[in-house]
Amino acid sequence: MTTKIDGPRLPAKSGQARHLVVFVHGYGADGRDLIELGRQWQKWLPDAAFVAPNAPQRCIQSPTGRQWFDLTVRDPDERWRGVTSARPSFDAFLDAELVRHDFDDARLALVGFSQGTMMALHTGLRRQTAPAAILGYSGLLVGPDHLEEATARSRKGLKPPVLLVHGDADQVIPLDTLFQSANDLGKAGIPCEWHLSMGVGHGIDAGGLRHGGLFLARSFGLPFPKR
Repeated sequence: MTTKIDGPRLPAKSGQARHLVVFVHGYGADGRDLIELGRQWQKWLPDAAFVAPNAPQRCIQSPTGRQWFDLTVRDPDERWRGVTSARPSFDAFLDAELVRHDFDDARLALVGFSQGTMMALHTGLRRQTAPAAILGYSGLLVGPDHLEEATARSRKGLKPPVLLVHGDADQVIPLDTLFQSANDLGKAGIPCEWHLSMGVGHGIDAGGLRHGGLFLARSFGLPFPKR
């Protein structure tokens, strides 16, 4: 079952979109929480359109925010059930946005934060055609034992490059999850880079933002920015 979702958009600075970057917000936030990051990336991605859909559920712990899935039970299988149940609606949104721009997945990048990183990795690795990139801030890979099933879905065995960015002072999702997720992805043959933001908690600093923007530009095959 799918729920139709939508959210704020930022058009391409150049006036002609050639790439699509989809932000996936964290637990208790909404699309407005990340969409302005696109404005800071426009100098490296002038031809990218940005969109940040609001998750389908209202957040119990933050009535003004949204959630991709519930995080109150915290049993061992909670996250796996959550990403699995939320994926159809997110996949449908991605399909509609690609049709809207007349793009294929090679022009798509997913950027998640926290719970949004869980969704970006889970969904992006299961697209029939791999997106150009998956960028995850302050999150983790859910269900690493299901990675073989994920990569088998992708036509021609293509696997999207992944960059994981994490603060070493993150008290919400511990730093160890960065290394565990990167290791699990690597063992599955999925190209994964990681960047450690020193002194940063559960958030994104200027260095992590720059590292992510340049990763997206490179993944889209753009020339290395001069500034």
